[in-house]
Amino acid sequence: MSPIAILTRPAGRNEALAQRLSAAGWHALCLPALAIEPLPADGPLPMPHDYDLAVFVSGNAVRLYLDRLAPHLPQGWPAGCTPATVGAASAQVLEASGLLGAGSAVLHPAADADAHDSEALWNLLSSRPLPRRALLVRGTQGRDWLADRLAGAGVEVTRHAVYRRLPAVWPDGAAQALRRMAARGAAATWLLTSGEGIAATADAVRAADLQAWWRGCRFVVTHPRLAVALRAAAAVPFGNAAAPAVDDAATDMVVQICMPADEAIFEAFVAA
Repeated sequence: MSPIAILTRPAGRNEALAQRLSAAGWHALCLPALAIEPLPADGPLPMPHDYDLAVFVSGNAVRLYLDRLAPHLPQGWPAGCTPATVGAASAQVLEASGLLGAGSAVLHPAADADAHDSEALWNLLSSRPLPRRALLVRGTQGRDWLADRLAGAGVEVTRHAVYRRLPAVWPDGAAQALRRMAARGAAATWLLTSGEGIAATADAVRAADLQAWWRGCRFVVTHPRLAVALRAAAAVPFGNAAAPAVDDAATDMVVQICMPADEAIFEAFVAA
């Protein structure tokens, strides 16, 4: 029986990894936990030439902001604004846009860094002269810690939301397919990459009455904090808004922690 991988990143982020896992003998199912909904372009667009630093929290933040920005940048990205991302994958999206000039390198934690998170980017930023004004391009939530650290250091921070994340609706037949897996005792390995994604997946699992099976699955997460969030979410009974203390079943869940790049995730699945 082929091992089962369930990939829950937003649509468009799972396919390449699914193909690689399939080639390695896995049965890969793409089941996004969250849907990315672009926000309407209300109000003036913050322009990079008004800032010394522009931080993009995700590849979606890069794409949606640049889609609106490109008509206003006939000369490309201004040299006086340093673009930055939390991870290498988002930096690649920015570099592939064609808007950056030869002198506009993207600042981000190295691909082989110990972490790709707000703390890692802050360590880079704080090791150099801090900007006077910074633009944080994100969803309606996220990276408040980084924004607060910048503001606390005297940087004028503008938070600009370009999308919101909503719980995705499982496609027809998804719950039935998972119930069949549970009925034959086939444990899956789930990829979970955000706190919101964990919460949405846990809600869908509880609604499908699959919580006991889900707890017995294996999990790959991309940050130690997500392992804590996962165990807490797994401990919540269906219909309860408040999390009880994490019980033994949730504590015993098998969770592998890796970096967020596809290569690291693939290796974690193989090792899980």
